[in-house]
Amino acid sequence: MISTEQIQTLIGGNAIDNEGAKIGSVGQIYLDDQSGQPEWVTVKTGLFGTSETFIPLRDAQVEGEDLKLPYSKSKVKDAPRMDDAEQHLDVEQEQKLYEYYGLDYNAPVTTGRDNGGRDAGGRDFGRDHHEGLQRDDDRRDRTGEAGIVGQDTSGPTTDEAMTRSEERLNVGTEQVETGRARLRKYVVTENVTTTVPVSHEEVRVVREPITEENRGDALSGGDLTEEEHEVTLHAEQPVVNKETVPVERVKLDTETVTGEQEVTEQVRKEQIETDAADGDTGLEGRGNNNR
Repeated sequence: MISTEQIQTLIGGNAIDNEGAKIGSVGQIYLDDQSGQPEWVTVKTGLFGTSETFIPLRDAQVEGEDLKLPYSKSKVKDAPRMDDAEQHLDVEQEQKLYEYYGLDYNAPVTTGRDNGGRDAGGRDFGRDHHEGLQRDDDRRDRTGEAGIVGQDTSGPTTDEAMTRSEERLNVGTEQVETGRARLRKYVVTENVTTTVPVSHEEVRVVREPITEENRGDALSGGDLTEEEHEVTLHAEQPVVNKETVPVERVKLDTETVTGEQEVTEQVRKEQIETDAADGDTGLEGRGNNNR
């Protein structure tokens, strides 16, 4: 059993699911209209905690500073939204939530009651307790108390002033993957043409006149004979040899480039006006009572 005092200490703390994963932060408590016992709690979820989801407190447990709920995180996040339930859950809204969480709408609420479905004063809590749920705020009527000027026409008088609230846009950044780059090495073939100097031998006929120096060589043979003389010719030709050598190293690196991106979002705010006849007060719009 979770008491109102326990819940009050958990407001703003962590709400965890049945596996111990954090769902969000504890927001508001909604009490049963007749018993005054806590029956529903809202949990703030979303990127900036802007969404509130209703979760029944039946079978919930307090574990240290955390509120452990008997549902999975995905179950809670898919629950019906009750954005118009500012101060009160009506019968239709509560029935819709009971159906989603698989609870018996007609079953007696056990929080703060005995097994017979009655509170300490002996009142019966069957279906009649579903006449609506009141949020756990100081909503007692203070009409006529000292310092209270006028009275609220939209509900019990809480004080002499209204609180005007507005939404503020909180913009952050998150890192996401935008693409990938990779290096790939492959082999291509190309033609290379180069010029190499080569030499070769050619035969030429050299005629020498008979002189005293070569006369002996000239008369060493027969007078009239047939002879052949052969000379071997040589030539250079290109020889190709290939070798593999490293020429450079290539790698990938990243750099951060900072720019600006415009973000447009709608925010709501409350404005307050008066229909007083004497002069313009400068107040605009409409507002809500102190919450």
